[in-house]
Amino acid sequence: MQELTTQQNKVKLFEEFRAEFEDVYTLWQLGMEEQDESLESEVARGLGRLEKKLAELELEILLSGPYDRNNALVELHAGAGGTEAQDWAQMLFRMYLRWAERRGFKAEVLDLLPGEEAGVKSATISISGENAYGYIKAEKGVHRLVRISPFDASGRRHTSFAAVEVMPEVSEDTDIDINTEDLKVDTYRSGGAGGQHVNKTDSAVRITHLPSGIVVQCQNERSQIQNRAAAMRILQAKLLELKLRKQEEELSEIRGEQREIAWGSQIRSYVFHPYSLVKDHRTNHETGNISAVMDGELDEFIAAYLQLNKKV
Repeated sequence: MQELTTQQNKVKLFEEFRAEFEDVYTLWQLGMEEQDESLESEVARGLGRLEKKLAELELEILLSGPYDRNNALVELHAGAGGTEAQDWAQMLFRMYLRWAERRGFKAEVLDLLPGEEAGVKSATISISGENAYGYIKAEKGVHRLVRISPFDASGRRHTSFAAVEVMPEVSEDTDIDINTEDLKVDTYRSGGAGGQHVNKTDSAVRITHLPSGIVVQCQNERSQIQNRAAAMRILQAKLLELKLRKQEEELSEIRGEQREIAWGSQIRSYVFHPYSLVKDHRTNHETGNISAVMDGELDEFIAAYLQLNKKV
């Protein structure tokens, strides 16, 4: 049924494009026959809408990977640099939540480890919706920030790094078997700020998969049962990723090269000072509207990445 819905949505998008094209074409013909210049602006608006729909169709064609239509799990990790890097990780955290909202996707925070003074050390977000992984996989890698630090009394310019990891969420029919005997489950009190329930019960869950050494945790749900279920979702996704990493031909598609969260390894730079610029170093796509990007307008960068990595 999921496959059927996916294909029906693609057909619907094409039919909408064709219908609008015919309307605009008819309007243009009418204007030419009647020499009515007043229709020019309406035709131009129609062409603008067609251009946008065509771009959506092109992206649909590019999303052909085996897990592109799956939900996605996004993990963020602050790089070295203490409060400055943790604040940058929180900025990215907000950016992805806003992007999901713009796309009409559902975003759920599964785990959040706050920084000591500000920001976050790490966070895990589940993004649900058709082709969520296919789109957001473009964001995996190291992200670099250059700005005047709000935490520096001298007003000096700082460079910070944060890593973004993206995994496809495992569907029920995926062949990922987990033996409960291979799991070490620990419970502890959630470390979130505020809230009576958070600090008084051992609701947070940490699961260690002994054969692989993978450790996952979740503390944002109110009950231990909910946190355990969320942690298992993350573990399944990580085990799927591990399985696919062992298949050399899929390595670059599923995770990409893992690099140090530091100089020379960034996929994208965000420069707030001395000028405003966001530049993706893989595609060379850039924009000076940095506030829009930080507010979740990422589709141009995602489209450029998908175009660059399309299969010939």
